[in-house]
Amino acid sequence: MSDAAPPAPAKSSSNNRYSIIGFIAMCYGIIGLVGIFASFAVPVPLARAVAREAALDAAQIALHSADPKAGLEALKLRLDDSYDALTPLPADPDRAIANERVAMRARLVADSAAIAERMRWMIIIITILAGGFGIALSGGGRK
Repeated sequence: MSDAAPPAPAKSSSNNRYSIIGFIAMCYGIIGLVGIFASFAVPVPLARAVAREAALDAAQIALHSADPKAGLEALKLRLDDSYDALTPLPADPDRAIANERVAMRARLVADSAAIAERMRWMIIIITILAGGFGIALSGGGRK
């Protein structure tokens, strides 16, 4: 008889393999989610600028119409904060529209910078959370 203890059963490598597959899937999944979020948020300032330019074009036509007050009132929702710059009716409508275009573009550049900053923070936070989740999923904290 032998005094040696029987060898311990070998640990299954399938658990480790599934952890690695899950980790890699999460890496790609998180990158994809960040990309989807970014694809919705990043074009917003450009879309707003194009819509506001069209509204200011319509306002310029309305200001030269027979009833400029009613024309501007009809455009109030499309003009948003530009409406306040054009009321009360300006003495020089063309100059008022030109000034509002400059101010609107400055506001939209600021909006664009704010969205870009939020996107960067979102990427940083999601990356940290995904890293923690990946470590937990792969068993990195186990001894």
